[in-house]
Amino acid sequence: MKRHLLLFGLLIAGAVAAKPAPTTSALPLQPTAAQAEAAVTAAHILSRFHYKAEPLDAKLSAQIFDRYFDMLDADRLFFVQADIDRFAPQREKLGEAIDAEDLSVPFAIFNLYEQRVAERTAYAREQLKQGFDFSQDESYRYQREKLPWAKSTQELDEVWRLRVKNDWLRLKLAGKKDAEIRSILDKRYANYLERMRQLNSEDVFQTFMNAYATSIDPHTNYLGPRASENFDIAMRLSLEGIGAVLQRDDEYTAIREIVPGGPAALSGKLKVGDRIVGVGQGEAGPIADVIGWRLDDVVDLIRGPKDTTVRLEVLPADAGPDGKHVLIAITRKKVSIEEQAAKSSVIEIGDGDAAARRIGVISLPTFYEDFEARRRGDKDYKSATRDVARLLGELKRQNVDGVLVDLRNNGGGSLSEAIELTGLFVGKGPVVQVRSANGRVELGRNTHTDMVWDGPLAVLVNRNSASASEIFAAAIQDYGRGLILGEPTYGKGTVQNLVDLDQWAHNEKPTLGELKMTIQQFFRIDGGSTQLRGVTPDIRFPITADFDQNGEQTYDNALPWSAVAAANYTPTSDLKGILAPLRAKHEARIAADREWQAFAADLADARALRKETTISLNEQARRAERDEQERKRRERHPEYAALVPAAPSRADAAPPTRDSASAGAQASPAERGASTKPHGTDNRDPHQDDGLQADERSLRTELAQEKARKAEKDVVLDEAAHILADEVELIRGDTKLAAQVLPHPALGKPALDVD
Repeated sequence: MKRHLLLFGLLIAGAVAAKPAPTTSALPLQPTAAQAEAAVTAAHILSRFHYKAEPLDAKLSAQIFDRYFDMLDADRLFFVQADIDRFAPQREKLGEAIDAEDLSVPFAIFNLYEQRVAERTAYAREQLKQGFDFSQDESYRYQREKLPWAKSTQELDEVWRLRVKNDWLRLKLAGKKDAEIRSILDKRYANYLERMRQLNSEDVFQTFMNAYATSIDPHTNYLGPRASENFDIAMRLSLEGIGAVLQRDDEYTAIREIVPGGPAALSGKLKVGDRIVGVGQGEAGPIADVIGWRLDDVVDLIRGPKDTTVRLEVLPADAGPDGKHVLIAITRKKVSIEEQAAKSSVIEIGDGDAAARRIGVISLPTFYEDFEARRRGDKDYKSATRDVARLLGELKRQNVDGVLVDLRNNGGGSLSEAIELTGLFVGKGPVVQVRSANGRVELGRNTHTDMVWDGPLAVLVNRNSASASEIFAAAIQDYGRGLILGEPTYGKGTVQNLVDLDQWAHNEKPTLGELKMTIQQFFRIDGGSTQLRGVTPDIRFPITADFDQNGEQTYDNALPWSAVAAANYTPTSDLKGILAPLRAKHEARIAADREWQAFAADLADARALRKETTISLNEQARRAERDEQERKRRERHPEYAALVPAAPSRADAAPPTRDSASAGAQASPAERGASTKPHGTDNRDPHQDDGLQADERSLRTELAQEKARKAEKDVVLDEAAHILADEVELIRGDTKLAAQVLPHPALGKPALDVD
């Protein structure tokens, strides 16, 4: 079955390994015959069937060459110009090499990269022996991706001296003593090199192939076999395993979360914080020692077909390093990943003498669909549309006055789900137009779902709402069906299709991976495009701190904006008459809302800090800056004055310090894109920088911060609910206005339901 997808921001790290074991050998990595075959097959498909098909010629080869170096060393911390020059004769010949099944150059570049990482980490660890003078007026430039490559090793030495000095100062400002700082940083740099040496040839190949794919357009990617499986899991929201979320905890693999109703939870034998030190297959298979392994390798061992047994050797959470190990056998089952499924809640809004209004909220993290189960005719296949329809029924039984669909940070998913889910609010009819590379425009029409909710509706979006989210929001806006609230969306207007390279090559076993390839561009039913421009809200307010640094326009090879003829459709409603009074009510309310004003001030500070590129290494200056940030924070948020545990705002606007803006070691190709975890320890204001990286904090602290974050008031969601409640108030007292704002008797069916 062809799977049309609109995807953004779905981060899938890792690739298949011959054996799931740590690889710490210093031997150079080499490509395999299967990788050479995958590269040739992918090149054949990309150069012929991509929406913006380009020959793999000298021009594209040069772009791949440059992008590959950028992906390996985005912050210019490891390579020097001489390294680039060393491979420059091959810069325009990568296409010829791929055709000849020769991947020696990208692997040679990576092996040199690993060597440079070893040199840099060794240099950094040497610097720790010397200490630093923080009375000097020095600064460190932490935004380095636009800088030229260092001209010499000596120039890079100076960059790293300042980098290590900044790492030290952050910990010093957090109250740590010199001996502890040396220990933390020495371990940090050693661990980085160790993680680098655990990368295997599939990691290198996937990085190189993504340099090729993203050189054509930003949303074309190569997925190795492991990444492909992870993608499928994310789309169907289920897997076969034990039902536990794992994370790396020093050299151990720790239980971060136990999925309710899963095998691990039902067994009652595992608990959060337990550390897995060994994994065995079946009732009597040998136990493999997994201490120090890559997390994805451990996950691969624990996953497996349902109704099979996996044995875990566990060091209990409350035991010391020399504690007694426990052997636990668990039978694998199908596990649902409900964290990413649609959820509903109800917010009650009561202002002054007005009657309380009940606003139903549907939070949708992604447009998921179990493609394979639907193809098989499974009547219970997992689907965002089916789940939202069920939730709407529950909200109707709870007598809600309006429905707010929260699409913040929803990066897309299934095209068919976007179309059918839109139908739950507009009925049957056109939703989106799709143009193929040959110029043919087809109409994406909902023919499956009837209108389930015909009452007041709003959609909340932010800069990270992309692709399928933009199709849904644009259709709701074009039909006049509901209010679009928040900030302009991402601006991704392209459609991707998954191409199985093994099917293409007629391979029986999955060894080549898949391409997520752009094949079409989508357009609104009014003829416009969301490409680059996104969807502009009816009532606009800022939400994300990285707005200017995020979005389709930040890519150097994004497709241009264009338009097609409008489709034949009839709007269900007309909201123009209520926008002005709703904006006025919104502006008046937030002007008097202390929590909103604090949020807005934090957001403004965060956006200003993101535009800066350097940070002072003078201790007195940094302390003064930190004290000023703390003063503003406590003034805006009195709840932080007692230094009680809390968490960053759920509204994407936690006020980062400039210290935290520069935090973190350079990510490896397999790690880049990992989410940032909350700052803070158990007994300090979490908005103060603690100088630590995410994997250096205790699991207990991480979980406490996560719990606090979930409990913290979401001021953006609350204000969006207020706006929708305002609409309810306006139309409840005016039948003529209600007739304009709510769907008319045709229930959104187009007058001319034709292509």
